[in-house]
Amino acid sequence: MNRNILKLAVPNIVSNITIPLLGLVDLALMGHLGSEIYIGAIALGGVIFNFIYWGFNFLRMSTSGFTAQAFGEKNNTESITILARALIVALLISILILILQAPIAWASFKIIGGSTEVETLASEYFRIRVWAAPAALSLFVFSGWFLGMQNARYPMIIAIAVNVVNILFSMFFVFVLKMNSDGVALGTAISQYVGLIIAMFLFSYKYKYLLTKISRRGIMNLKILFEFFRVNTDIFIRTFCIIAVFTFFTSKSAGINDTVLAVNSILLQLLLFFSFFIDGFAFAGEALVGKFVGAKEISNLKRVVKLLFYWGAGLAVAFTIIYLPGVNLILKLLTSQTDVIQSAQPYLVWVILVPLASFGSFIWDGIYIGATASKAMRNALLGATFFVFAPVYYFLNPILGNHALWLAMILFMFSRGVFQTFLYRKAILIQFDSIRKTTPTQELA
Repeated sequence: MNRNILKLAVPNIVSNITIPLLGLVDLALMGHLGSEIYIGAIALGGVIFNFIYWGFNFLRMSTSGFTAQAFGEKNNTESITILARALIVALLISILILILQAPIAWASFKIIGGSTEVETLASEYFRIRVWAAPAALSLFVFSGWFLGMQNARYPMIIAIAVNVVNILFSMFFVFVLKMNSDGVALGTAISQYVGLIIAMFLFSYKYKYLLTKISRRGIMNLKILFEFFRVNTDIFIRTFCIIAVFTFFTSKSAGINDTVLAVNSILLQLLLFFSFFIDGFAFAGEALVGKFVGAKEISNLKRVVKLLFYWGAGLAVAFTIIYLPGVNLILKLLTSQTDVIQSAQPYLVWVILVPLASFGSFIWDGIYIGATASKAMRNALLGATFFVFAPVYYFLNPILGNHALWLAMILFMFSRGVFQTFLYRKAILIQFDSIRKTTPTQELA
């Protein structure tokens, strides 16, 4: 079983690690331009796209879970129908985003705030990058579908290609053409379409034979569509809670001053860096849990859950050991601005606590997505947002200031895992305990 976990987790880690590395490169490019407003522009512009793309990341999650279950059932017709259905939804959402881009930008900056200089640059960043929406959302679907088909190599290839192209174009636009945050946005937009072309080529190379199994009746099956949208709605609410917390975090940082915004934006990258590592095992959980649910192999389901937590805990300890002595060095690599480095010192302790406090929430997310136990996952996030994060911040902010913001974030991540632990038996195990295997379980080495 460990071999199967690593077979899926390692490619996902490789692909995921390119994402925070891209964010670090973007911040480093802006951090050496001589003013903190460029870092702030990337941060605020990124928040808007986090809201948009994270909000519609249910396309990847639900596609992964449903496809993995169809794979476990050996139902190729449903597997390819899931892909077609999700791509149609992605296209419709993309068109809506492009039509509403002006009001989206206006409302976002009203909510987030920030200095006039930062907001002007962030607005230019948004107007360029938004045109990548069709490609970005379609890539969510392809990545989730490949993973559900137990193929982690293709998402890895796509992610590496997208981020290498992104970095190269961003560096070209910033250093050669002397652009700033708008150059980073243009590099991102171009790379998304390159990624989509690669995804379609990879699909055609290995899965083209499945296209003959697509039927209009299958795509428009009302019962399956209802379940598809029910799960996606739950995941959307869950993801909206995460977006709201991170958006609130950045907005309150911007409300203090540009220096604190720059500090928190850089330190938040270290949280995200760990999250993309641990998500490698969460994604493995999506694929394997979904497969075992589809195949009705309950003993393997329980076994993979236990092993995923062993791997997650080990990774959390490793990152804590790395962050403890090395966080200052990483900070200095990201920016040469002395005032930002000095201002960050009191808050480094929170970054060190991130891995141990948050690994459980990521592992559980993968398990719940694979089982399409979306209602319980949604409820856990609602509880962590409104009964942990919000009260901690509002009660302690007058006393602790920016420390209250970080404490609320740490407890939010920790409580997500706690709530999902308590819900696990009812949400996942009980509904499968009564199922008897129709075929012997094949234990995986």
